Amino acid sequence: MVEKARTERNSKLKEQEPESERSLPILPVRDTVLFPHAVLPLTVGRESSVQLINSLGEDKTIVVVAQREARVDAPQASDLYTVGTLAVVHKVVKMPNQSLFVFAEGLERVRLAEFTQLTPFMRAKVDSVPESIPPKSSEVEALQRNVLTLFQQIVAGSPTLSDELSTVAMNIEEPGRLVDFIASSLPSLSTADKQDTLETTDVRVRLEKINQHLAKELEVQQLRNKIQSEVQDRVQQTQREYYLREQMKAIQKELGEQDEGQRDTEELRQKIESAGMPDDVKKEALKELGRLSRMSPMAADYSVTRNYIEWLAVLPWAKTSGGEVDILKAKEILDADHYDLQKVKDRILDYLSVRRLKPGMKGPILCFVGPPGVGKTSLGKSIARALGRKFVRISLGGVHDEAEIRGHRRTYIGALPGQIIQGIRRAETKDPIFMLDEIDKVGRDFRGDPASALLEALDPEQNSAFRDNYLDVTFDLSKVLFITTANMLDPIADPLRDRMEIIELQGYTEEEKVHIAFQYLIPRQIEENGITPEQIEFPEESVGYVIRHYTREAGVRNLERNIGTISRKQARRLAEGKSEKLVVTKEVVQEFLGGIKIRSEGEIAERTKRAGVVVGLAWTPSGGDVLFVEANTMKGKGGFTMTGQIGQVMQESMQAALTWVRSNAAQLGIQENFFAEHDIHIHVPAGAIPKDGPSAGVTMATALV
Repeated sequence: MVEKARTERNSKLKEQEPESERSLPILPVRDTVLFPHAVLPLTVGRESSVQLINSLGEDKTIVVVAQREARVDAPQASDLYTVGTLAVVHKVVKMPNQSLFVFAEGLERVRLAEFTQLTPFMRAKVDSVPESIPPKSSEVEALQRNVLTLFQQIVAGSPTLSDELSTVAMNIEEPGRLVDFIASSLPSLSTADKQDTLETTDVRVRLEKINQHLAKELEVQQLRNKIQSEVQDRVQQTQREYYLREQMKAIQKELGEQDEGQRDTEELRQKIESAGMPDDVKKEALKELGRLSRMSPMAADYSVTRNYIEWLAVLPWAKTSGGEVDILKAKEILDADHYDLQKVKDRILDYLSVRRLKPGMKGPILCFVGPPGVGKTSLGKSIARALGRKFVRISLGGVHDEAEIRGHRRTYIGALPGQIIQGIRRAETKDPIFMLDEIDKVGRDFRGDPASALLEALDPEQNSAFRDNYLDVTFDLSKVLFITTANMLDPIADPLRDRMEIIELQGYTEEEKVHIAFQYLIPRQIEENGITPEQIEFPEESVGYVIRHYTREAGVRNLERNIGTISRKQARRLAEGKSEKLVVTKEVVQEFLGGIKIRSEGEIAERTKRAGVVVGLAWTPSGGDVLFVEANTMKGKGGFTMTGQIGQVMQESMQAALTWVRSNAAQLGIQENFFAEHDIHIHVPAGAIPKDGPSAGVTMATALV
């Protein structure tokens, strides 16, 4: 057909003007490149293109040229590539929408030389583009065979390409025509690459380019087929598992058995029914159970939903400690466990008395404030024992995330309820003694303020409907007796402090510490270290000696630690074969605990004999302490120096003290020119420790005078 068209065309051209002088109609096409010897169906819809096709007479010759940009609707001469294909129109079909369906056959490559008409459609003079055909050689033949092999592999592996394309390609002997045929047949080849192939006149170069495109396309196709194969295998495996699972269900149904999912559902349903949940919570649990029963155990949300229902089912919604508390027995337990602390004990016994008369009363929120070692945490355990309730403790020191208190949303991976709900679950009752330790050390950052989350739990008016983020249902905390502990009140937020009943635990005197040591600490350490009271004896004066010279604290924690050290030394002596009873004298204390660590009153008196050295009183979180202030003068010009890592308030106290001394110099017997001829230096020893606070003016003035 191609040769016949060419013969007819050549015979007509002999009678007409030369081709380079002829003006041929130009048909712009989008995303399409027509190659020589190829037949291409074209949809012609633009008005100018329709006019072009309708204007063709006996001579059906046109030039098909691709647009540079497909989005241009009305292309001009500059929007077209300069190389196109001379073609002949064989058939035109009119469509219902007034567009045309045209079959055009490519004849040869041509180059646009000069546009002679732009409207209503374009015409231009064209020049033939001769091809550079390489001489036959083994290298060209090998390249042509490789191109053919790659194309056949692509056709064989593609579900969209017909196998007839391989047969046609095998019958093409000319390398240039083979490249044009392959480029025209590959849908994956971009318009720009096809146009580049059309414009390449060197057949050898054209073979190399199409060889690269085919190799790349084959690699992509193989990878795509591999992915599709893997996906298909997974789908088939899933379908197989589903089919087998359905078969198993049918078999289990015939045998009267239940599958794993049904067993889980039935087990959870029984737990829900026996949990004593409120109606709204039970409704939510049964709703989630219904969702679970419709899920496959292999589903991603199955374990999440199951864990949520488990949490709802195991919480003690209605379970309490039960039983009536004996007030006298509770008093005996409190007295046996802790020495003194009468104010705290009275408050607990008052609560028990009111609760006995009014069982439905809400639990108080107590806050024990005091220095370390005075028994805040152990007192909470004693209260739980006296009330016959479970004891739960969580430490809030360093907690920065609000979700630690209120829990995470279920949408988070690994989400769990907050510490309060977890503590209730551990207690297995809804009325435990719940201790929030170190509430003054709660932090805050971008994740929220845990102290604000505690407001709901510690407010008796709100905690009957506490809502954890994970559970997303209300839980009644009004029966819980919350006890918080703190070393200082200042760091606690005012709204949180307002919800708590503050009970201060003062430090112990030396006499109280001695009593506590003999009643609690010494028996406990003797038992913990595996010795007996017959093997060691602590005289009262030795215990007082340890308190005065080896501990300086408001509580008894370090005292117990030192008693434990002495007890372990005796245990070692017994293990070494020294069976005699050890009487702990002052010499034994110094041998086992080392030299004296705390200065005595006599040492303080000796130190303050020097002029300019006075003793002040200081406050620390661990209790009271003494603070030395040293003042010195030297020849100078009236300078004033302050050292010892002192804060701004103490510096102002020093300045005020110096001002008072100077203003009363005459009454104090100080020479008038003394301050102008001397420099004054005030130092507060222990310079590595920051110091600050009010009421230091009298001490400073005394040191200066």
